Amino acid sequence: MVDEFDVDQALRGGIPDRARAWAFVRDFAAAWAEPLVDGAGTRAEELERAEETLGLALPTALREAYSLLGTRHDLTGNQDPLLRPSELFVHDEFGAVLVFRSENQGCAFWGVRLRDLGQDDPPVFVQSRDGWVRFLERVSLACVELVLSETLLGSEGRLYNACELPASLIRELPSRFAPVEFPEYPMWTGKEESPVCWFSAPGKLLRLDGLNDHSWLHVRGRTPADLVSLCATIPGHWVRGPSEPLEADELPF
Repeated sequence: MVDEFDVDQALRGGIPDRARAWAFVRDFAAAWAEPLVDGAGTRAEELERAEETLGLALPTALREAYSLLGTRHDLTGNQDPLLRPSELFVHDEFGAVLVFRSENQGCAFWGVRLRDLGQDDPPVFVQSRDGWVRFLERVSLACVELVLSETLLGSEGRLYNACELPASLIRELPSRFAPVEFPEYPMWTGKEESPVCWFSAPGKLLRLDGLNDHSWLHVRGRTPADLVSLCATIPGHWVRGPSEPLEADELPF
């Protein structure tokens, strides 16, 4: 049932292939937003036009991602958005990278090296403060992360909160929430905020950026009650109180 959907349980066993990634995205969208329906994807002719403009073919996994949820900006466009096909571009650094996602102020980019475009589901790299580094091993994994992070930071802040956790509380997180079986990956802001780890419980989603003392914990409830319950479980100094709106410039990155 959708009401019982838990990210930890849904990702138990990992994401071995693209089919599993897209199945998770569909289930997650149905539970945390609105179900993916026909028409939620980018039209084939729009993708073909982008390929013609770029003079290259998109990897199969990236085409599938756009075809599945290319117009669902609630799942892909809240903070560091998936680029529209017409916005795709080639970054000249790192031997040339096809960029498909951008940090909201252009401070970082995610993409696939041109030399890897022949693979169906190639690795993704991110342009971080430490230079271009490997983000995740497959485009499909990077798209799952995109949907998780963009949903976490969505809903205009109403269901989101954040705090800096001392080392003592970081050590306690796995006993309070289930660690999600998703590969660790770097935060674009640098090594101090890496690796990124996910935790969950029914109706609750948590992302920890780094394992150092006072690393940032970002949380999202599926409902306001879920968020209140989540924050009450962790005695941190939260960015906002229960009834305070969160302004965009209050996000800790």
